[in-house]
Amino acid sequence: MQTGRGPEPAYGSLSKPLLLGLVTAIVVGIASPLVLPHLTHPSMIYHIALHIASLTIALFLSVVSVLAYLRSRTFRLLFMTFGFMALASVEFLYLLDAAAIFSVFDFSTLGIELPHVILLVMLTMFSLGVLKVNK
Repeated sequence: MQTGRGPEPAYGSLSKPLLLGLVTAIVVGIASPLVLPHLTHPSMIYHIALHIASLTIALFLSVVSVLAYLRSRTFRLLFMTFGFMALASVEFLYLLDAAAIFSVFDFSTLGIELPHVILLVMLTMFSLGVLKVNK
């Protein structure tokens, strides 16, 4: 009989709903000063709320994957962790761009934007995580 494999979290760790609530509270607390100037623009507030929700999910998945990697120490989880971190950084850049705080950095000579490069890195990390064969 296996012990410690129930719906309860391991000793000393947070449950996933509690962790999601904590990440959401931190993101909303940090992002609320960015949103306040845009409350009078309904279309803009929805756009910013979309990026806040995406950033929250990406950060939550990053934290969960870091905790999973620390438990198992496999390269597959490490690559997946880097992929989720890249997604969180892209969503943060898009949130800054949507709130008109920071314009997306553009490599004008190449005609590509920084978030697109980071998204390519994210897809590469996910691909390595999926295709990595554990021996």
